[in-house]
Amino acid sequence: MNWQAVYPVLPEIALLVMACVVALSDLWLPGKDRIVTYCLAQASLGVIALGQLWFFYEGATYYAMQRMVVADPMGHLLGLFATLAMMTTLVYTRPYAASRDILKGELFTLSMFSLLGILVMLAANNFLVVYLGLELMSLSLYALVAMRRDDTGATEAAMKYFVLGALASGFLLYGLSMMYGATGSLDISEVFKAIGTGRINRAVLVLGTVFVVSGLAFKLGAVPFHMWVPDVYQGAPTSMTLLVGGAPKLAAFAITLRLLVEGMIGLAIDWQQMLVLLSLASMLLGNLAAIAQTNLKRMLAYSTIAQIGFMLLGLCPGVVSGNTVSAGNAYSSAMFYVVTDVLTTLGTFGMIMLLSRAGHEAERIDDFRGLARRSPWFAGVMAVFMFSLAGIPPTVGFYAKLAVLQALVSTNVPAMIWLAVAAVVLSLLGAYYYLRVVKVMWFDEPVDTQPIEGTRDVRILLSFNGAAVVVLGLLPGGLMQLCAQAIVQMFAT
Repeated sequence: MNWQAVYPVLPEIALLVMACVVALSDLWLPGKDRIVTYCLAQASLGVIALGQLWFFYEGATYYAMQRMVVADPMGHLLGLFATLAMMTTLVYTRPYAASRDILKGELFTLSMFSLLGILVMLAANNFLVVYLGLELMSLSLYALVAMRRDDTGATEAAMKYFVLGALASGFLLYGLSMMYGATGSLDISEVFKAIGTGRINRAVLVLGTVFVVSGLAFKLGAVPFHMWVPDVYQGAPTSMTLLVGGAPKLAAFAITLRLLVEGMIGLAIDWQQMLVLLSLASMLLGNLAAIAQTNLKRMLAYSTIAQIGFMLLGLCPGVVSGNTVSAGNAYSSAMFYVVTDVLTTLGTFGMIMLLSRAGHEAERIDDFRGLARRSPWFAGVMAVFMFSLAGIPPTVGFYAKLAVLQALVSTNVPAMIWLAVAAVVLSLLGAYYYLRVVKVMWFDEPVDTQPIEGTRDVRILLSFNGAAVVVLGLLPGGLMQLCAQAIVQMFAT
């Protein structure tokens, strides 16, 4: 066996092997609480996380499988965060799933396979590998959303997710096929070189870019390709909603960087204009629609659309007048934004699962009324998550928004400055519905006097989750430096 060919993909191979082990062991170790399966899955993910951390600090870039796969610091850093997000999701999910009779071996196996798809996308240096990882992740998530077969809402959400996900894949595949036809290569690095020659029909390249950006917008949930997000978030069981809205955001961001920045940065003048429109439309519609929602999960779905719009802003000032001087600052700010958004998303849906119990879904805003009377601590934790999503200091959400705005303003281009002003105005508009949740928790009379149930590990992890949002807001430099280092090393190779 050629060790040099295997070494760069060791995390993916290890995860594949352990996912199969978890699936087989669950057949021989049946138990209603699935404690052995759960511990085995978490231990496997812990080892994968340590491996990603090792590769990141090694700082090297490896190519494998005829350069179809790249293992670089950017992929390993996002892989580390995705693995940690999946571990956190499983902690929040276990008691919730147990009370709804969906705590089965398939939950852990499919979660690990969806993470495998994420890691494959993070390591993609070829159009086929991008699509392979995308479909592996997506098919696992379709099955997870439909896992509660006796729930018509979950079944409907899974059908919508599947149909629109297939449509998104079609858009992306068609765009990639056009890029292949124009450049004659499926390798992202070769596509970059071919575009740089300037000898390819620009009309074909631009048309292919339109379809690629449309496919990516579907996966990100950006307007006008957002139709699946509210229905899937609301209809799926909350644990599955978190599986869809957590770690997969990192994968969608990564393939956006791989395809648009690493492969098509020569066409930045075209796709940046598309991203500007997607960003503004997402922030406007997401914030306006969220104001009208009474279902918290649906409100958070529109919030996610708005947050994705803000993240896309960070990709807009990467290339200014053909100059890439601001690219590192722009893309690292976008990366910081999506990482911190996933951190906050984990906490918000973790709180919903904590307040839910058998026969009761705490998914309406009114279900949080008077939470401060029942538990001041967890009302405070939820308030921290809401403040972070709104971008209020000293939470990390404030610094994430500030970093993106700074990347726009530092270009000294009037259009970018006006874009930053529009983003600030729309963020102020969105603050209303986040603060409404805080008001309901702290100033309204409680309608539910049931004690808050929840296992000790969930309570402890939620507390750490909330603390991380505040600590990273006060001391964001370390994480920002890691993101900048990953982006710089991505450009260097």
